[in-house]
Amino acid sequence: MTHDVWLPDEIIELRLQARSAVEKRLAPFAREIGHREESADSFPWSAFRGLADEGMFAVPFGPEYGRGLQHPMLGTCTVTEEIAYHSSSMAGVYDGQCILVPQTLTYASEELRRQLIPELISGQTAFSFATTEPETSSDLTAERMHTVAADTPAGYVVNGRKRWITNSIVAGWVSVLVRAGAGSDRATMLLIDLSSPGVRIGAPDLKMGHRGQITADIIFTDVLVPHANLLGHAGNGLSVALSALVRGRVGIGAAGVGVAQAALDLAVARLRTRHVFGGPLGAMQHWQFTMAQRATEIECARTLYQKAATLLDRGDRNAEPEAAMAKAYGTRLANDLIRDAIQIHGALGFARQVGETGESVRLEEMYRDAKILEIFEGANELQQWIVARQLIGRDVTG
Repeated sequence: MTHDVWLPDEIIELRLQARSAVEKRLAPFAREIGHREESADSFPWSAFRGLADEGMFAVPFGPEYGRGLQHPMLGTCTVTEEIAYHSSSMAGVYDGQCILVPQTLTYASEELRRQLIPELISGQTAFSFATTEPETSSDLTAERMHTVAADTPAGYVVNGRKRWITNSIVAGWVSVLVRAGAGSDRATMLLIDLSSPGVRIGAPDLKMGHRGQITADIIFTDVLVPHANLLGHAGNGLSVALSALVRGRVGIGAAGVGVAQAALDLAVARLRTRHVFGGPLGAMQHWQFTMAQRATEIECARTLYQKAATLLDRGDRNAEPEAAMAKAYGTRLANDLIRDAIQIHGALGFARQVGETGESVRLEEMYRDAKILEIFEGANELQQWIVARQLIGRDVTG
């Protein structure tokens, strides 16, 4: 039912290209990605590099390196939605590779950009973004941070641990938020080569869902980082990190829309084909009204992420409330709609597979995957607080 009425022609064209790329390069592997246990060997390189080969990793970048879209953030979120329709976890991988890290690279030296952006776009190298630690996640204040970079004449010496880091098990580089020296109340953002002496990657986390988005700790022990790898300015790392996270939240909102759309499509198909009490399940007014409401909510969620992305493409520095709304609304909707779809499918929706017939629907996997969308890149409660601060005022909300 959706119509891209207000979207620029370049984005409408990109959506068609992305859908084709996803159906060819990701969809055939999506169910396997969603069910296999996390390990270094299970990273979905075929889908990852397949999407890169189709030009999807070039979307965020200007003409010097990439697609040169007039609306790169809107384009990247549109691709994210298309990926999430088939695999929420691969949308998480794409968010890190093509939203979070590219934004931090805008603060890198031109020499680093020339070296690394082609590697990112080609899919030759996976990249990571690291802010979370065992004792801090949504709260990124320097006082809470235990990963510290001591500034020495030879470079920054980094010690500490980052947790839940996407792609870390296979990544070549990571953008890392660190405390700018012991006792400092400022943070710094560094780009660290993960092959550096003193870097250790932990074992992959075994998660309920999002198994294609493999996460693991990164441990730094006296890791020497050249001064040239500073992103932005020393002590300004929180601004760099937040500029990426605002964009990432819009991307996760778009992923929520993709997941919700997939759940709606499965639910509608079942309502048309499952017969109870002498007629199709879709003849029951309860489900008619519920699906009509959910379809309306998907349109609202899609419009929210598109508006937030467009504001960012225009350079609006106050897009944070729209980004928070898009993330919280789209990801909640994904979870709500999957629950509806499971209810509509009954036991078949709850089952991974029917033993006797081999029947299977995606909903068990989708349900496991969807919950993390409400948690990472700023829990939805934090997003509501961001909106409330704008609405009521920080002098009241804190």
